[in-house]
Amino acid sequence: MSQVVVITGSTRGIGHGLAVEFLRRGHKVVVTGRSAEAVGRAVAELGRLGPVLGQVLDVRSLAANQAAWDAAVAKFGRVDIWIANAAIATDHLPFAELPADQVAATLDTNLAGTLYGARVAVAGMLAQGGGRFFTFEGFGSNDMISPGLVVYGTTKRAIRYFTRALAKECEGTPVLVGALSPGMVPTDLLLYSSRGDDPAAWARAKRIMNILADRVETVTPWLAEQALASTKQGARIEWLTRGKAMRRFLLAPFRKRDLIADLEARGDVVVR
Repeated sequence: MSQVVVITGSTRGIGHGLAVEFLRRGHKVVVTGRSAEAVGRAVAELGRLGPVLGQVLDVRSLAANQAAWDAAVAKFGRVDIWIANAAIATDHLPFAELPADQVAATLDTNLAGTLYGARVAVAGMLAQGGGRFFTFEGFGSNDMISPGLVVYGTTKRAIRYFTRALAKECEGTPVLVGALSPGMVPTDLLLYSSRGDDPAAWARAKRIMNILADRVETVTPWLAEQALASTKQGARIEWLTRGKAMRRFLLAPFRKRDLIADLEARGDVVVR
């Protein structure tokens, strides 16, 4: 049966890739982003694959999240899955050097934006009789620490707690809460947040990415399938498991690839 999927921050990157995969599987998708121009481009492209609704959404606003829900229901009748994917990162700088507006914007987008989306989606799903809400994990969710990623990592660690707590609250209800963990995917966001002014540090970061990272089109089909099949409260849908990461490090001397260079050559990512 066709389902209605809302994906925040889905005009590019992993969110866009997920939209593609849900549409390919015959579902209806609400694509959102902060820019009307970006939303329009995404709808024009994705509309060839299936039913798409574009909605300008700044997730930092509870009212804007509610408006996205209302637009989805008005268009498609209900929302079956809400994926809180929207996220940004600060410049790759020591915390003491970060501009205050970047700190605030990252906290508001990644953390408050996820909570606002959950507030709207869970309430709406309880009222309609069911649904699934997914948060989005990232660097920091599993306690990994790296200089230059303090604020981003803090938001993702907090989201891990929030997901578990909300899932606990939703036990015994028809609303399922879970988390999608895509692993390391070299989108604009990852490259921007990982590259500072130190060439040696950037070279080390690229080496790790070339060992662990996967392309959007590799990860998103699996994530979409798992989200559609999920029936467990508090499910953590993880692509890059610890075992898989360990195997990749062990095989790295025999598995040569330069994923970052390949993506730049294709024009899929821009290193800023």
